Amino acid sequence: MHPRILEVTERLIARSRDTRQRYLQLIRGAASDGPMRGKLQCANFAHGVAACGPEDKQNLRMMNAANIAIVSSYNEMLSAHQPYEHFPALIKQALRDIGSVGQFAGGVPAMCDGVTQGEAGMELAIASREVIAMSTAVALSHNMFDGALMLGICDKIVPGLMMGALRFGHLPTVFVPGGPMVSGISNKEKADVRQRYAEGKATREELLDSEMKSYHGPGTCTFYGTANTNQLVMEVMGMHLPGASFVNPYTPLRDALTAEAAHQVTRLTMQSGSFMPIGEIVDERSLVNSIVALHATGGSTNHTLHMPAIAMAAGIKLTWQDMADLSEVVPTLSHVYPNGKADINHFQAAGGMSFLIRELLAAGLLHENVNTVAGYGLSRYTKEPFLEDGKLVWREGPLESLDENILRPVSRPFSAEGGLRVMEGNLGRGVMKVSAVALEHQIVEAPARVFQDQQELADAFKAGELERDFVAVMRFQGPRCNGMPELHKMTPFLGVLQDRGFKVALVTDGRMSGASGKIPAAIHVCPEAFVGGPLALVRNGDVIRVDGVKGTLQVLVEASELTAREPATCQIDNSVGCGRELFGFMRMAFSSAEQGASAFTSSLETLK
Repeated sequence: MHPRILEVTERLIARSRDTRQRYLQLIRGAASDGPMRGKLQCANFAHGVAACGPEDKQNLRMMNAANIAIVSSYNEMLSAHQPYEHFPALIKQALRDIGSVGQFAGGVPAMCDGVTQGEAGMELAIASREVIAMSTAVALSHNMFDGALMLGICDKIVPGLMMGALRFGHLPTVFVPGGPMVSGISNKEKADVRQRYAEGKATREELLDSEMKSYHGPGTCTFYGTANTNQLVMEVMGMHLPGASFVNPYTPLRDALTAEAAHQVTRLTMQSGSFMPIGEIVDERSLVNSIVALHATGGSTNHTLHMPAIAMAAGIKLTWQDMADLSEVVPTLSHVYPNGKADINHFQAAGGMSFLIRELLAAGLLHENVNTVAGYGLSRYTKEPFLEDGKLVWREGPLESLDENILRPVSRPFSAEGGLRVMEGNLGRGVMKVSAVALEHQIVEAPARVFQDQQELADAFKAGELERDFVAVMRFQGPRCNGMPELHKMTPFLGVLQDRGFKVALVTDGRMSGASGKIPAAIHVCPEAFVGGPLALVRNGDVIRVDGVKGTLQVLVEASELTAREPATCQIDNSVGCGRELFGFMRMAFSSAEQGASAFTSSLETLK
């Protein structure tokens, strides 16, 4: 093992010893009681099986049959989740075929960031993760289940499902992906049309036609954003079947993997004799593996929020510094848009997860000695699934990349380090996705232009006020102020200015997520401006230095002058409309971005 991987893992274990021990005591105590439905009162049990058919009712009365909860984020608004409409019936039949039972335990909400982008609904996004976690807990609270299947893919959905499932860590749990949509027009062509529209060189009809050719069918969006990063992270953590992440929906192989996930979760139940609950799979080693894979592929910056929150749900205290220290030694092995021109289907065709995991294991950058839903040892994930005469089998994955423009071996990386940088200085702490930013653009020193929302920046661009070097400071976008929305509406404008030769950068306490592009952006800055963070002290014209090479974030103003300033206050009311008033209590409970922007952080850390 690489010494840095061991060092970070060992300090993570040491830092989390007390909270992890309390967590393990909790889930092992729950597991020791055996199948919970056998201990329910007769009336409770009868309620739980009342709607089942005679065969399922009889099986559920026998404690050697497994009852599997199905928790789904199906809706038709998310292309990635639309295929889940058909999964429950497939899963139930697969379970019935082996004498087990599947019950649809509950649905969780799933909003689409692509639809709400730049709209008021985007301000519910991070809060929706907490609601999903709570909805998952409600679904599993009936104590009727021996295991669970989680059906979810996109941005906040997988982290929310993980957080909820981990609080029922005594249950064997498998995550069931739906796969990416087939490729449409290239991501570069899509981005070019967006920039031409921002410049007034393309019509709305041309823009709409381009977007609909890109987002055109069922499945995840094909760029390497948060949704596909979720899938990669889940597989490296051993929560998917090997090779399940990037198989397209509505294909025979996808259906075979879904049925096999149903079979496999029963093999992990207490009745099977090979008991392996989710709380014993998600540990310090598997979390380090997930961060290594995130860095090696230039994954979504949203995971600097989600991974600490997921870790804390398992009693583990993961920090940005852990992530930064790993980034220094993990090479970048893939270039998928926005880090390159390819999409996730091209990544899969070039060698995909099996090649990536094989390379990282061979270099000592991943822990092999981990539990997974497929059994002990991460080397199981160097295999790929195939259908042979209609039967699902796994074969060894490719030993070489089939396209080194997309996926490379450790010996020939795109970069010697990972794609994430922790930014720190007198403006606070944040992160930058440097893998998407050309080296010549990673350092910007220029006067600040302060904004409080994206429309203000768009208006300034259209008025010709931004034809110069500047650092856009987009403040009052943090979790407690307005729920921390993604801020992609302004990226085409900043991209145009950079292409015109201006030095531009973004500093914000909001998010940019997995679609963070070619503009140097220090995001997730905390403390956020709303709670008196340094961003509230910045004035128009202050010179700011954003250095993505060294990881520094400085306003070049004397400390005495800075502290003498009166902090600005938010002038926009984000508390009412589009349901935002229902989430006011949750915003006030959110932790900082570095702690996962979670309403649960303090209660989980102090849990006795």
